[in-house]
Amino acid sequence: MIIRHMNEQDIEEVLLLEKELFSAPWNREHFLFELNENPFSLCLVGIVEEKIVSASCAWIIYERAEISTIGVHKAYQRKGYAKKMLEMIHHHAKNNGVNQIFLEVRVSNQPAIALYEYFGYKVSKVRKNYYSDNHEDAYEMMAEVKNLVK
Repeated sequence: MIIRHMNEQDIEEVLLLEKELFSAPWNREHFLFELNENPFSLCLVGIVEEKIVSASCAWIIYERAEISTIGVHKAYQRKGYAKKMLEMIHHHAKNNGVNQIFLEVRVSNQPAIALYEYFGYKVSKVRKNYYSDNHEDAYEMMAEVKNLVK
């Protein structure tokens, strides 16, 4: 998988991926804002055989980062692509002086939770009724960058 920065030409494919993966997917305006207006945004795509199979956005805000969205096409899951995307985010965070990375994940999303725990993320709090589509709780998870990237 080749990982590169997302651009506006990628948005159509990324929107299809979002709709496949998430019950409350981001829309075009979300991605346009991240690409063109948010100075803290890091949006990446993963490409296999000229097809976008993964996408992520994170916010690198001084010593803190937050992973705002990350997903891998269902047909490409369990092949290590999410790990590669996270590793790229982790390296970018370290190179930009980030100390801690945060994310939210549905409490029911056991595969994602297991992946984050593999890297050393820990649950820091439960956000009640976090998701607008079904009011599911979210775990806020956090990791120290020094433990993610040697």
